[in-house]
Amino acid sequence: MNPAPFQLERYFAVHEFTARYLMCSSDPESMSIADLLALEPGCADNFSHTWLGYTEYPGAPALRRELATLYESIGIDDLIVHTGAQEAIFSFVNTMLRAGDHMIVHMPGYQSHYSVAQALGVSVSPWMARESEGWALDPDELEKLVRPETKALLICAPHNPTGYLPDRERFDAIVRFARSRGLWLFSDEVYRGLEHDPAHRLPAACDVYEKAISLGALSKSHGLAGLRVGWVATRDRDVLAAMNTFKDYLTICNSAPSEYLATIAVRHTDALTQRNTAIVRSNLAALDPFFARHHEILEWQRPTAGTVAFPRLKQGGAARFCSQVLERTGVLLLPGALLDHGDTHIRIGVGRRNLPDVLGIFDNYLREQCG
Repeated sequence: MNPAPFQLERYFAVHEFTARYLMCSSDPESMSIADLLALEPGCADNFSHTWLGYTEYPGAPALRRELATLYESIGIDDLIVHTGAQEAIFSFVNTMLRAGDHMIVHMPGYQSHYSVAQALGVSVSPWMARESEGWALDPDELEKLVRPETKALLICAPHNPTGYLPDRERFDAIVRFARSRGLWLFSDEVYRGLEHDPAHRLPAACDVYEKAISLGALSKSHGLAGLRVGWVATRDRDVLAAMNTFKDYLTICNSAPSEYLATIAVRHTDALTQRNTAIVRSNLAALDPFFARHHEILEWQRPTAGTVAFPRLKQGGAARFCSQVLERTGVLLLPGALLDHGDTHIRIGVGRRNLPDVLGIFDNYLREQCG
């Protein structure tokens, strides 16, 4: 298998640790190990005594017990912990899909959602979000996309890069369609818990459909990307058996220190997600007037969940625009072409505390160049 180069990651490999200001990061504000350990008395001492041998293949039992509390119908044996969400996506595609199969993928999106499958010889049909309707998905379009060889439907909700979250009626329609066709519903839920209004939170797909696979990760919801902890939750025994076996050829087991720290983080999910959502809300309050001032240059579709947004550039190409902004200000933006969405949009990150300061630099640039 030879997947296409991961455009977004290659872009970050060049710029993420050299650009002065990041304004396109998909993960929210992180914290130190000391800050995380401070959430529970005695954890620092226990952490120093963590045994550095192999851990259990599907993840430490203590961690899986905590993860199970995030769901309604999932137990400790319905979870597999992976080294980040990326490994979990790679494992699912390689175990449950074959050359000649077909899958439907929510687009625009994260490249590994479709490139790994394409490298295996799986046909992929994009299910395009409708920008004119706030990046909404239309479940009625699925009947036109499905084929006899369709095996899986992949959605991302809350969505990267648009910040879209389906309402419950639309989500239920997606689940009904997958069930009617016997499809696996792979639901990327790494931003679940970061709804800007908690009342809009959807149930996990694995709780409402027996063939759904819910993907989670501490990188996004908890702001702990450095722990490299992701997981899948599903009631499908075939998926669990296949992915557990395939993991023998990947990381085998996870990092013991990361699993210990992850267990603490999951126990404090509410505190961490509320912290990150508060940062996002504050940043959105700064972004609203910014986009109002520059409405002739950028069109703003306010996200409803997560830590990213996908404004449209009204003049010129996004790749050239992002390159010029980086060169003249040190502010890194992400051109939409890296998400297979043409040269018209840019992704911005709204989950970091320094966004108001960086936004000021970007604002001054637009005033000077386009004022």
